Amino acid sequence: MSEKVDLEDLATRLEEFDVAYLVTVGDTARAHVLSVWPELGPGGLVVDGVGRHSQENAAARPDVTLVWPPPSPGGYSLLVDGSATVDGSTITVTPAKAILHRPAAGPDGRRAGSDCADVELGGPLRSLGRARPT
Repeated sequence: MSEKVDLEDLATRLEEFDVAYLVTVGDTARAHVLSVWPELGPGGLVVDGVGRHSQENAAARPDVTLVWPPPSPGGYSLLVDGSATVDGSTITVTPAKAILHRPAAGPDGRRAGSDCADVELGGPLRSLGRARPT
């Protein structure tokens, strides 16, 4: 299944989700996962307050992924692949590909593939303006 959505709609999709996970790759090719609250900014998805491991990983290997788990059981996860730039403790991810993903269940209720919808990346970015938990 494929459903094209432009980047303006990515902002709307993000409103459905809460916390995300930033996935970077270390020197030993191991994934490093950090819980974050990305916000849309003029240059991409902005993640503030990242630690030194994420900073070092993204600077050395800028291909990163942001993963938002489904907001409810059976819902879609949002996956955004992109290129990271590092400025101190801030990482900005320029999206290259986004997809809504969930496993597809077979007749026996077990995973039988994927039920995915592409999110087309095109158009200007805009701010979400949502508040973070304190």
